Amino acid sequence: MDLHNMLVGFSKSFGLFYLIALSIAVLVYTFWPSNKARFEQAARAVVSEDDRPCL
Repeated sequence: MDLHNMLVGFSKSFGLFYLIALSIAVLVYTFWPSNKARFEQAARAVVSEDDRPCL
């Protein structure tokens, strides 16, 4: 059972560090200056000028 507890502890620690690293990578990608134009274009693509309520 000692091996089992060691493996469980390792997997919990590895999972924690994996999620932290993944979160940091997503934040870096999001705020990277060269991605600004892509995100602004995506924000404008959601609502175009032709979208108006029907009266």
